[in-house]
Amino acid sequence: MDRLSIEGSWLFTPRVHTDPRGAFLEAFRAAELPHPLGVAQVNCSVSRAGVLRGVHFADVPPGQAKYVTCVSGAVLDVVVDLRAGSPTFGRWESAALDDETRRAVLVAEGLGHAFMALSEQATVVYLCSQPYNPAGEHGVHPLDPDLGIAWPDGLEPVLSDKDAAAPALAEALAAGLLPDYRACKEFYATLH
Repeated sequence: MDRLSIEGSWLFTPRVHTDPRGAFLEAFRAAELPHPLGVAQVNCSVSRAGVLRGVHFADVPPGQAKYVTCVSGAVLDVVVDLRAGSPTFGRWESAALDDETRRAVLVAEGLGHAFMALSEQATVVYLCSQPYNPAGEHGVHPLDPDLGIAWPDGLEPVLSDKDAAAPALAEALAAGLLPDYRACKEFYATLH
């Protein structure tokens, strides 16, 4: 796994073995992860081009770590450091995930996650460390100019009502919604 520039995020590029029948790869191996991920839930979303999901995060503890891959089509996957007090607070990094490279992103608890479908249809599967908990789930507006995420040109972003109503980063910080960096680090130390 390659460490991304935001602490707590990694990019996995598998070896894809091809032959006349098709392809085979190991998409996930828990023992080789740099951050523990006990899988409690598996999500699958199917999106049309331009659909933008996120920026989502959960209260820490327990938070929700994610291992995200695109099994059909292509997406631009984005990790955002939403941990108040982090040296990279407010910074984001993106990676293209698609059904050819079969790359995946590992996102630690406390980080924000979003993606935009780039292909006519994209299917994203993500393994989650905790089940969905509506009371502990939050979002930051993915088009917040202060975040300045470089979403692809030529696609009109399609947001859910919930994501469109999400607060800007500064509003979420002022409201005390964001995870605390120190609390996240303490939580990471308890994971096995």
